Amino acid sequence: MATVKKGAAKPAFKPNEHVVYPAHGVGQIEKIEKTEFAGHELELIVVTFAKDKMTLRVPVGKAKQVGMRKLADADTMKKALDTVAGRARVKRTMWSRRAQEYEAKINSGDLVAISEVVRDLYRAESQPEQSYSERQLYEAALDRMAREIAAINKTDETAAIKLIESQLAKSPKRTSKVEETEDDEEAEASADELQEKAA
Repeated sequence: MATVKKGAAKPAFKPNEHVVYPAHGVGQIEKIEKTEFAGHELELIVVTFAKDKMTLRVPVGKAKQVGMRKLADADTMKKALDTVAGRARVKRTMWSRRAQEYEAKINSGDLVAISEVVRDLYRAESQPEQSYSERQLYEAALDRMAREIAAINKTDETAAIKLIESQLAKSPKRTSKVEETEDDEEAEASADELQEKAA
């Protein structure tokens, strides 16, 4: 019976290890401290986010509930990098709805879901410019993904971004997607011109 309990035990977080907190991305455990709150002793995981100059104190018992997890394993990282090299899947729904979906994926803390946002919002130099909100979401997803990959590979974010960008460039369907997008943009532009002339 004891082995069953052991298998179901919550992941033990240790000082100095990197963890992923869904709403903020990769942080590092500074220490695990004990404090008293309303007459009860509470164990808190102190997580620092150096880039954001922020510190969070997460009760040990709540870590799983808030989705805090250890870094992704090598297989998950490979899946995320393979996802980025795949063909963009953009739904033909209103941007506001898609933006909400992308934001939810970024804040899920799931590396593969975040890589889908990077893939779908990436624009090659030959493609039309992104809107400001698209660019913001793309950069947020890229930042989250790069931070985790850098922590897994024990490199810096610049190296992680280069790795992600090399995967983005690998996609064989990127060119046909470019043409498709440009044609759509041209059609929209000419429709706008015609409306202006008519007015």
